[in-house]
Amino acid sequence: MGFDTSDDASVYKINDTTAIIQTVDLFPPVTDDPYDFGRIAAANALSDVYAMGGEPKLALNILCYPKELPESYIEGILRGGYEKVEEAGAIITGGHTIDDPTPKYGLSVTGFAHPNDIRMNNGAREGDVLILTKPLGLGALNSAAGLGIIQPDELRLAIDTMSQLNKTAFEISKDAPIHASTDVTGFGLLGHAYEMFSASCDLSCSIFSWQVPLLPGALSYAETGVLPGGTYANRSYLEEFVAYAKGVSSAVQFLLADPQTSGGLLFALPEKEGQTLLRRLKGHIPYAEIIGFVHRRESAIIQVE
Repeated sequence: MGFDTSDDASVYKINDTTAIIQTVDLFPPVTDDPYDFGRIAAANALSDVYAMGGEPKLALNILCYPKELPESYIEGILRGGYEKVEEAGAIITGGHTIDDPTPKYGLSVTGFAHPNDIRMNNGAREGDVLILTKPLGLGALNSAAGLGIIQPDELRLAIDTMSQLNKTAFEISKDAPIHASTDVTGFGLLGHAYEMFSASCDLSCSIFSWQVPLLPGALSYAETGVLPGGTYANRSYLEEFVAYAKGVSSAVQFLLADPQTSGGLLFALPEKEGQTLLRRLKGHIPYAEIIGFVHRRESAIIQVE
């Protein structure tokens, strides 16, 4: 692996049958509950290994917190992280703590894969379809939670979505001919789609906005401007690379650029195999959808219909 693409993790080939995948991620709390925070941060860190086609095996805790933080809060974070790592089939083998006025938690994760099974984010081919495995809108819902206006059922679904591992989606897709793979996180769907196609001179993608799954409440919050600052930054950065059809509302445009915390996987694969994979995913991941396709570049790198 080199630095010429914006892939999700580093990969080091040990021999002809084994490659190591390494990644690290941490962030401040996205929820008031320390246990849920630990689960979400761990799921987010583990996701990069799944995106690269590997299985997580080892993890190290990275925890920053002020000295006055209650011990029960620290225990809650670590317990949530431990349970998610265990669910992934990996083990936590240690970690590091730092005195910091703002709590932060995450993992350094090591995974393994056969070198031939490594998935990169820039191998999409003309005629491929794009499959997204989790709904968008987490940035909007987290903003609503921060303002204290989110509904309890919306908040619970957002937490459950963020803490859901991408393990199931990865395992179901193992036998599928995935040409490109990434996970949708801080740059939003459009940002990560841009990374998929920016290195190509002749390919682009069309996103079917009506097919993109959204979390309940996300659209109404976006319509009233309840969005994180990252959404506006992402949309501004991508402005020259994205063309929107006339009927795509500004709220939907913002949600497509909405930064996701522990978002879903984005796959590019042939249409026939994509339809088969979608049917298999739907049995376990109801929100999974085919959201677009890959074609020869005409103008913009991404076209939103």
